[in-house]
Amino acid sequence: MGGLLLFAAVIAWFTGIMLSPHSPQAADGVDHVRGSVVTFVRNSAIGTLALTSLAGWLLFPPRRPRWPARDYAILAVIGVLVASSLYNLVWLQTSVVN
Repeated sequence: MGGLLLFAAVIAWFTGIMLSPHSPQAADGVDHVRGSVVTFVRNSAIGTLALTSLAGWLLFPPRRPRWPARDYAILAVIGVLVASSLYNLVWLQTSVVN
């Protein structure tokens, strides 16, 4: 179940990244959808953080197996998802909303 939730977190993260308004070049006349895109990216980042935390809780039980490579790979994926989601939230707050 934890692997499925981590996969869902990756899908939510990738969807938010693909629709992210990080590009400084915006086409003329698209300012009316900026609020909707910002809301979607914010909710996607929050959902990614929630799914990642639940997946991490399910994938790391108190008793650990003897194969740490799997754990390191999962920790790397979780780290990238959390760092980029937090970056999206900070970036949206500082540059788009203000």
